[in-house]
Amino acid sequence: MLPRSTAVQWRCLPFAAMSADTLYRLLRLRSEVFVVEQRCVFLDMDGLDAQCMHLLGETVDEQGEVHLLASTRLVPTGLAFAEASIGRVVTAPSARGGGIGHTLMTESVRQLIALWGEQPIRIGAQAHLEAFYNRHGFVSDNKPYIEDGIPHLEMLRR
Repeated sequence: MLPRSTAVQWRCLPFAAMSADTLYRLLRLRSEVFVVEQRCVFLDMDGLDAQCMHLLGETVDEQGEVHLLASTRLVPTGLAFAEASIGRVVTAPSARGGGIGHTLMTESVRQLIALWGEQPIRIGAQAHLEAFYNRHGFVSDNKPYIEDGIPHLEMLRR
C-alpha cells in the first residue's frame, strides 16, 4: 500500500502518446478493478481508447517506480454520447479512502473543459455511485439500465 502523503501528478495524454509501460499500467488497473474486483466479464478494449484523452493520476515511490493510482477516459462529443463524456473512472484499491476519487473527478471535468470548452458532460455511472457523482454536478435521468450485469444510470452535468 502506498503512503497517503504521496503526491499525485496528473497527466492528460492522447492514446498514441502513451508509452508501452504507461498503457500497460492503465489496462492492468482497469482489469484489476472492472474485471477482477467487480467480477465483470466484459471487453474493456472497446475500440474507443484511441479516439480519447486519458487522465492519469500517478505517483513515484522511493525506488523510482511509477504507480498509477487513478484514471479516467475523456471522450469527445459524439463518440459515446451526443455530449462529451467521462468514462472508465477507476481508482486503485491501494489509493482509496483519502479522497482521490473526488480529486480525479474534479480534475477530469477541468481537463475536459480545457480540451473542448465548457459544455454538458454525460456519463454512464454505476447506480450505487449516484451520490458520489451528484457531488460533482451530475444529475441522474432516473432511468436505470443494466450494463455488463451492473445497474447504471445516465447522468448529465450541465
